[in-house]
Order: sequence, then structure tokens, then C-alpha cells
Amino acid sequence: MRSSEKWGVDVDTAVELALKELKLTRDEVEVEVLEESSNGFLGIGSKLAKVRVTALNDTGSNSKEKATFDDIDAILASLPENATKALPEEVRADYEKFEQEENEDARAREKAAAKERRSRSKKKYELSMEDTMLYDVKKLDAVKGHPIEKFLRDIAEQMGINLDFEVKASDELVFVDITGKDTGTIIGKRGATLDAVQCLASYVVNKDENKYVRVILDAENYRSKREKTLVSLANRLADKVEKTRRSVTLEPMNPYERKVIHCTLQNHPRVKTRSEGKDPYRKVVIETK
Repeated sequence: MRSSEKWGVDVDTAVELALKELKLTRDEVEVEVLEESSNGFLGIGSKLAKVRVTALNDTGSNSKEKATFDDIDAILASLPENATKALPEEVRADYEKFEQEENEDARAREKAAAKERRSRSKKKYELSMEDTMLYDVKKLDAVKGHPIEKFLRDIAEQMGINLDFEVKASDELVFVDITGKDTGTIIGKRGATLDAVQCLASYVVNKDENKYVRVILDAENYRSKREKTLVSLANRLADKVEKTRRSVTLEPMNPYERKVIHCTLQNHPRVKTRSEGKDPYRKVVIETK
């Protein structure tokens, strides 16, 4: 007897597909349900129906034929997950609630990330107190008649400028605070004159000494002001390097000013510093890590 087994979204659909293949009517066949269909929940876990349709008065072959492409398309098109269904109101309300909460969480995360980025961009790196030039000066005692005082007074006289000198000293450090109406002259452009006189004063102090004594000259608190300027410069250029991803080379600086740049940015997470060249033209380079 001729028969046909077909799948369908339900029994009736599967029977119709089998009748179409056998070219028979419902009255001319016997229908056996092999598997019942199931819609599952919201189309999830749905099952197709399977039937065997056998001709009642047919002596033809009992061969089973494969489903045609039209049959497959019909089955797929009738599946619940491929059909448009309206969600129950209570389910839709839950979906909308969850979607709203998810969007709010996403906005909160982005807001927190933006705040963190702004916080990082506003962070300024400072010079530690131990790294400042005048950190050890507060430990010194004032002295009178120090050889460096006579040397500096002679220089001031030769330069024709009016200055006063207060000397503080220890076995390892000599500090001179310069005051008077001509301090601008002794400082010079970007402290160049002050650095030159400081270098000469260091030669005088260390000429007959077995142990090196550090010498610092300051006028009108220039050293502290210069340090603040260099710290600000280091932060500004570090931001530029971080944004552009291109290194920046500073102008030539003396060893101490290079140290200020290095120490200011030593804990920066995204840039690093190095020195290149030879004194007096040695420069600091700021670049990405």
C-alpha cells in the first residue's frame, strides 16, 4: 500500500502535506499520528507533529519519498518561533522593566567611566618635599663671617649692585639668601646669572675641602617659584604627550631642573622621562610608556 510520512506544525498540516504528495483526498486514506505537536512556552521548546498517511484502496508501492523543498518551506514558515505573536501584557511589562533597568545600568557605568577619565585628566603630579632644593635648608643654622659671604660681596661690588647676604651652613650644605633692590640683576633671565654665581661660589667653598659641600644661592624665593613653574610645565607637557602619543623634548636645563621634571613625573602611569645630550645642552625628553 502506498503511504507517506510527513512532519507539520500540527496534525492537520502534516496530513495535508501527505495528501498532496499521494494525490488523494482525506476519505481515501488512513491517518496514523506518530507524534503529537506541542507549542512549548512562547514558541520555545515547540515540537512538530508527525503522521503516516496510507492509501486505503491502492496497490502501488509502499515507498517513502523525501520531503520536497516546498514542504520544508511550508513547515518552517508555520513554526511558532517564525510567526509574529503578541506577548502577554504581564510578560511584556517585565521585558520593558528589564530593558529599562539595563539601559539605566549602562548609563550609570558610562557616567562613572567618564568621571574616572575626567579625574585622571585633572590629576596633577607634584614634587615631593624631599626632592625640593630647599628641603634641607630648614635644618641649617645661621653663621657669620663665612668665606662665601665675602666672595659674594666682592662680586656685588664689581657688578655695581646693592645686595645683602644671609648665610646658613652645615658640614654638608651652605645656603645663601640674597636680598636687596638689585635681586633681579643677580637672578638674571630664568636664573642663569644666579646659577653662574652659585657655580663660582661652589668652587670657592670646595677649594680646600676634602669632602664636597653643596652650595645653594637663592634670591626673592626664586628657587621655590622656579620649582613650581617646572612642576606645572611637566604636568602640562605630560598631558600633551598622553593625548598626542608623541614625545616632547624640553629646552636644555641644569642638572637640578632636570631632576625636578624627572621626580615630578616618576609615578605617572602613562608617560616616562629620560635625559639626552651633554651638559650644558642636556635636555629632558617626555614620552609614552
